[in-house]
Amino acid sequence: MTYSRGRHSSSGRPRSEKRSADGAGLRAGLTLRIGLLGWSLLLLLGALLGFGLLTLWTTSLTVVALGIGVPLVLVSTALVRWFADLHRQWAADQLSEPVARPYLVTPDAGWLKRLWTILRDPATWRDWAWLVANSITGWFTYGLSFLLFLCGVFYLSYPLVYALTPTQVFRTPLGNAFRLHSVQESFALIPLGPLFLLLWYTTAPRLAKLNALIIRSLLAPIAQAQLRARIAQLAASRADTVDAQAGELRRIERDLHDGAQARLVSLGMSLGLAEQLLPDDPRAVQQLLAEARAATSSALAELRDLVHGIHPPVLADRGLDGALKALALANPIPTSVVTHLPGRLPAPVESAAYFAVAEALTNAIKHAHAQHIEITVEFTAHPSTTAGLLAMRVSDDGRGGASLDCGSGLRGVVRRLAAFDGTLIVDSPPGGPTEIRMSLPCASS
Repeated sequence: MTYSRGRHSSSGRPRSEKRSADGAGLRAGLTLRIGLLGWSLLLLLGALLGFGLLTLWTTSLTVVALGIGVPLVLVSTALVRWFADLHRQWAADQLSEPVARPYLVTPDAGWLKRLWTILRDPATWRDWAWLVANSITGWFTYGLSFLLFLCGVFYLSYPLVYALTPTQVFRTPLGNAFRLHSVQESFALIPLGPLFLLLWYTTAPRLAKLNALIIRSLLAPIAQAQLRARIAQLAASRADTVDAQAGELRRIERDLHDGAQARLVSLGMSLGLAEQLLPDDPRAVQQLLAEARAATSSALAELRDLVHGIHPPVLADRGLDGALKALALANPIPTSVVTHLPGRLPAPVESAAYFAVAEALTNAIKHAHAQHIEITVEFTAHPSTTAGLLAMRVSDDGRGGASLDCGSGLRGVVRRLAAFDGTLIVDSPPGGPTEIRMSLPCASS
């Protein structure tokens, strides 16, 4: 086998494609760093603002005893928390993960009670510590990045600077041992420009990430606060699950009482009457038996519907994939189903996922006026484990406007998913389309 010399790279790709890919990567990297440069300037200005907020907040605390400090503390605390939220968002963008707010809920009460809640909140004092740290570390992270860029531009244009400035300045850039006497000699400093720009290009993302890590270490919830929030979340989820289960039991009891039980009672009465009429009126007995058989069929159908509402047999037999396809076939609106599942999931997870999708589908049928609905279910495993995330999406091309506040259907799905630490997000602008995204952490079998 022979190769044409000069037309392909060692990787087998054409050199033109490789150069194009390298150029695109360089442009993307340069765009990223220019964006970080702009953020560096904003954060430097923000560091000055933060120092001013630190002074204001500290001063307001010192005059609390005079009475006028209480509203000043509340106002300055609101400003500090707003300022900290902006930096949390910045850190979240750099680290690609959210940085949660750790604050206690401030009661809607008198000034003194609100002040006491703020002062006993550990997150308040961590904000204060962050303001102090940010006024120092900021200059060594994004400030250093901005300085390296300025040095690069400065040395690249040093001959111009030399020519435009008075003779007393910029003549000893490296100390008295190196004195410049002419513009021609100043060209010797130009190579320092690319060197500083290379340092800026190399270190800008790392310095930005370092700053984001510092922000997260001081402004994210501490382990105790995370544990407290987790306990509150689990307590709320448990209460919702208990309420949902109680409501489901009441529904089953009502359906049995008003449906199958009533039909079975009527069946028993018909059979008893037929037993009495059997010697005297066989024709009437025949009619009663026909009615009893119809009542039996109706009772069986209602029991099947009831069982289907508890746990569909198709879900137990064919799994989530087959159950969703059966659900789509029974839908009056054309519905497509796309699934990527490695196998069977735990039965409780399959049940929760099935009913969550079914409820979202019901909402689309009732309210969306859609022409087509798409169901997508995908399981993504964590590396080297069977645990992962089950992501479900129900999208339609209807009129949009869906919201968790519009009815009890989606709120019921939220409660159902919350029992498994699942989430639900509704994206439904007026005019459509609508996309309901749900997720469940679970493990595959």
